[in-house]
Amino acid sequence: MSDTGGSATAVARTAPTGEPGLRPRGLVDLRGPGPVPGVLAYPPGAVVVVSGLPGSGKSTLLRRWSAAAPVIDPRTVHVACESVMPARLPYAVYRPWARLEHFRWLRTEVRAGGPLLVHDCGGRPWMRRWLARTAGLQGRELHVVLLDVGTAEALAGQEARGRRAPARAFARHRRGLDRLLRTLAGDGRHPADAAPLPEAIAEAASVVLLDRASREGVAAVEFAGP
Repeated sequence: MSDTGGSATAVARTAPTGEPGLRPRGLVDLRGPGPVPGVLAYPPGAVVVVSGLPGSGKSTLLRRWSAAAPVIDPRTVHVACESVMPARLPYAVYRPWARLEHFRWLRTEVRAGGPLLVHDCGGRPWMRRWLARTAGLQGRELHVVLLDVGTAEALAGQEARGRRAPARAFARHRRGLDRLLRTLAGDGRHPADAAPLPEAIAEAASVVLLDRASREGVAAVEFAGP
């Protein structure tokens, strides 16, 4: 697995092979064999969090979907902070500042209203709860898309993009993601049969589980009324 570049994105945009749009509710498990929707349809103003291990393809997926809504990706803040810092200064020194700037950006965008796509590791329940609470005060929903591609695939993705997460950070993300996956059970391959969400992630209106294959099949998201 790798975070592919423009060619894979172009295929997804111009020749989606999945089924028509799916409006997720509850737990929708699209891993394994079976049809995959070409579009995920969310309510107007929804906040959609895309989670998964570093290297699992979150940024690539968000770029593919970015025509539908603004994207909040911490890598953007990382690069912006890096550009104004001396080259000899390691990122670890100014990481707290970058994280603060990322949270400020996220808070501003959420409070502004409108649909939003958010890049997140998935191991921070407090972040999802805060997003759900803040969006909920505006009458908006939180939805989650969770990439479950496995450790080997995620490490290969990091290698392909030329950026590796520190081993300690990667292990922390993996533990958080594993905890979250353990709370999710059942198979909701059709919205009419979607499984209810466990209390550990009850702040979300839906969780869509994608593996490597189904990740490539979902060409776009849309935000529209029923």
